[in-house]
This record gives sequence, structure tokens and C-alpha cells, in this order.
Amino acid sequence: QVQLIESGGGLVPAGGSLRLSCVASQPILSAYTMGWFRQSPGLEREFVASIDWSGRNTDYGDSVKGRFSISRDDATKTIYLQMDNLKSEDTAVYYCASAPLVNRLTRAESVRSWGRGTQVTVSS
Repeated sequence: QVQLIESGGGLVPAGGSLRLSCVASQPILSAYTMGWFRQSPGLEREFVASIDWSGRNTDYGDSVKGRFSISRDDATKTIYLQMDNLKSEDTAVYYCASAPLVNRLTRAESVRSWGRGTQVTVSS
């Protein structure tokens, strides 16, 4: 199973930025679509962003479009989530996710490996 380890979370003021990183144990990521999900207390896990195995196709949840950007570096086995113009409603635990041989990873049900999560807290 692919091991995913997130980092980069923290406390930031509204309007600030963070970049999350996810390092995968799988040496070859070209066959994996990667994604980010988040979960706030009392809410279901929510899709945030996805990037396919080619790195050329991305998807974003409606609430983060225009503010977040996902990227991948297969050489370093790292997936990034650049978060700009953060809002208080972005506060959540963010989880890195992966699935093999799928074009889009926008549903939690499709995820085969989850990271441990990293806390992002945005203050007003």
C-alpha cells in the first residue's frame, strides 16, 4: 500500500497562504491519480483538488477554485497543494489521497490510500 505523509499545515490569518506537501512511498507515481480532501469537525470529508497521473489534468472543488493549486513532482514523489487567499471556512484537517489508474479522484470512495492528515487553521 502507498504510504502518504503530509506536512505544511499550520495557523495563518485570513488572506494568507500555505503550501501543503505530501510525500509518497511509491517510487513511481505516473500510474496514480493524487488528490487532497479536507474534513472539518461535524462535516463529511470534502473533495479539494485532484491531479491525474499525467500531471496535465486537474480538478478542484467549487469552494477552492481560483485560490488553490495542485501540482505533482514525480521525481521527488511529492504532491503539493498551494493555498492562497485562505478563508476561515478553509479550516480543516487536510488529507492527501491516491488511487491507481483513475482519471479523476474527486470522490472519497475512490481513494485507496490516505495520508494521516495535517491541520490547517485560518483565523479571521
